[in-house]
Amino acid sequence: MPTPPTSENRAVAAAILPLVGGAANVTSVAHCMTRLRLGLQDRSLVRGEELRALPAVLGVVEDDTYQIVLGPGTVARVAPAFEALVAAAGPSLVERGAAVKAAQKARNATPFKAFLRRIANVFVPLIPALIGCGVIAGLNGLLVNMGLLPGLTAAVAALAGGFMALIPVFVGYQTAKEFGGTPVLGGAVAAIVVFPGVAQIAVFGHRLSPGQGGVLGALGAALLAVYTEKACRNRVPAALDVLVTPTVTVLVSGLVTVFGLMLVAGAVSTAIGDFAGLLLSGGGAIAGFVLGGLFLPLVMLGLHQALIPIHATLIEQQGFTVLLPILAMAGAGQVGAAVAVYLRLPHDPAVRATVRSALPAGLLGVGEPLIYGVSLPLGRPFITACVGGAFGGGFIGLFHMFGDTVGSTAIGPSGWALFPLLQGSGGLGMTAAVYAGGLLTGYAAGFCCTYWFGLRGVGGSGTGPGAPEAGPGVSEAAASETGTGSSARATG
Repeated sequence: MPTPPTSENRAVAAAILPLVGGAANVTSVAHCMTRLRLGLQDRSLVRGEELRALPAVLGVVEDDTYQIVLGPGTVARVAPAFEALVAAAGPSLVERGAAVKAAQKARNATPFKAFLRRIANVFVPLIPALIGCGVIAGLNGLLVNMGLLPGLTAAVAALAGGFMALIPVFVGYQTAKEFGGTPVLGGAVAAIVVFPGVAQIAVFGHRLSPGQGGVLGALGAALLAVYTEKACRNRVPAALDVLVTPTVTVLVSGLVTVFGLMLVAGAVSTAIGDFAGLLLSGGGAIAGFVLGGLFLPLVMLGLHQALIPIHATLIEQQGFTVLLPILAMAGAGQVGAAVAVYLRLPHDPAVRATVRSALPAGLLGVGEPLIYGVSLPLGRPFITACVGGAFGGGFIGLFHMFGDTVGSTAIGPSGWALFPLLQGSGGLGMTAAVYAGGLLTGYAAGFCCTYWFGLRGVGGSGTGPGAPEAGPGVSEAAASETGTGSSARATG
């Protein structure tokens, strides 16, 4: 349920609306954890510089939708107010928006990226529950280790574990919803995966176990249910549709799931878990270095969305994902790079204001303002930020190789916000210490690489070796379009 907008949130929405061309130019309104995502009929009507100058706006990203970075919490409060302002212009916007949004997606996304985005859309609505239950699980573990409130820990454990026990049902529901089927039928078929009765079924001599296949099995089962349902609707007479279509959908896709998908998805899920463990246990610092260094480019290409089902599988299978803390080091590299930019460019107030406003969000793991407002427009700092992330990832990977596993019980947060979700093999203290060491390593490496090598050829003043050479002003560079078709500017 959306948070009721306050007068301050309505003021922010009212300030943004005319700068994106007014209500008549807005065709769709949505939001994720940090961004207000708008479908716009004519982007030439956007007054970008004025929009970026708003104190509440941390950055702007141009993708298949026009994305205004407002930060976690804020966007969930501003979006309903903005949507209410747009709705006042008339219901015709909804119809026009659907067509424009479809045209933009077809123009700006490859089929592979579009598929990954849809898969991500299945899991993104589940993130709040993953975070909430993950934090509760961490608190419960702390209570158990300290021997506090023994009569309450069983109830807290049930609160933390209930959602995870049934997550395939939610994945099935969301999958059917995203791919155009009846959501409850997707959930019904996916429920077979966790139904205790499957333990009585043997397939090819192997007895099934409840939960076998996990979220991947649920995803596949719900996709099969969607296509089965659509096939039925095209063939079943309307008078019989309400009876026949749901029955055939659940029966056919359910049997295929039991006698095929659960075995295949179970094998894939096991392979993912084994590969992640082997990668870090055997590769150690090298594997962590590569993963931490490549994550920001994956984000730029939109390929990071493919990791969401992998994280979800690891969390369901092992209780935490060992990949997320390593990938979170990319944000640490960004923070270090941003601090270096701030110190090396004392005579560029625009960029320094951007860093000041975006740095708190970056410390909490919200990287878009620093990426699109600082490092990416400047060029080299983006590369040196990746190097910082690589060193941070290598630090955590090294400890993993020595047996000190660091994982996250949920996906979504990173940076300092990930501390309440940490879980590992060495106890809470050791796990937090290793993660903190990775953050400090990422900060330091990102700072040093950027300070000494990341600002050559960029205008401004600096001191010490490697001072920036004469070149275009940073303010102009930061406002320019990047090769990804995205730009951002934040002000303090």
